[in-house]
Amino acid sequence: MFTGIVETIGTVSVLEKQDDTTSGGGGTSLTIAVDEEILGDAHVGDSISVNGTCLTVTDFDKTSFKVGVSPETLRRTNLGALKQHSGVNVERAVSASTRMGGHFVQGHVDTIASVVSTTPDGNALTFRLKPRDKVTLRYVVEKGFVTLDGASLTVTQVEDDAGWFEVMLIAYTQERVVLAAKKPGEDVNVEVDMVGKYVEKSVAGYFAGLQGQEMPMLEKIVSRVLSEKGIKTG
Repeated sequence: MFTGIVETIGTVSVLEKQDDTTSGGGGTSLTIAVDEEILGDAHVGDSISVNGTCLTVTDFDKTSFKVGVSPETLRRTNLGALKQHSGVNVERAVSASTRMGGHFVQGHVDTIASVVSTTPDGNALTFRLKPRDKVTLRYVVEKGFVTLDGASLTVTQVEDDAGWFEVMLIAYTQERVVLAAKKPGEDVNVEVDMVGKYVEKSVAGYFAGLQGQEMPMLEKIVSRVLSEKGIKTG
């Protein structure tokens, strides 16, 4: 679990398409250089967020760590497009003493979005993004949370029919996340707020369980209000 508050921007120092070492696991691996303080309490097996993707630390030293990246992760995230010297957002998993400055982030990328445009607004930058999987927009609401490359951000506008949403980066955030440097056409990992998913499933289950039952209380209240206004229902 993560907060979406990026701790540092790391740099891909080594990218191995076929890493047959024990820590590479016989697949793709990334070695990422970071500030020494980030790894002060690191352990092999720790979860760590790289561009919003929850990965497992397989090796580390004082200034870098290695993670293995599965074929599924390469297909579903922008990690497959990384190159040596690419910058990535890094956040360690939450601990008992972590302040929840962002929101609950799982590190499970829902879709990739492409940057449509960037528009300066004073000292801020507005990013318009179009998700590859348009259905994810049902969980994106104005003033709600969305995680972009692991950074917890506030949605400023959504256009469901057009298939895009916008976020704004203040000057402080521009210096601390990789999104600030991205140009139109580049991809961003998107994780929607998981609370919306749970609410949707709970509501769907509730109504599914009501099939064939007496009209629920909420519908009775609505029906009565409409009746009092002279509006026929049913």
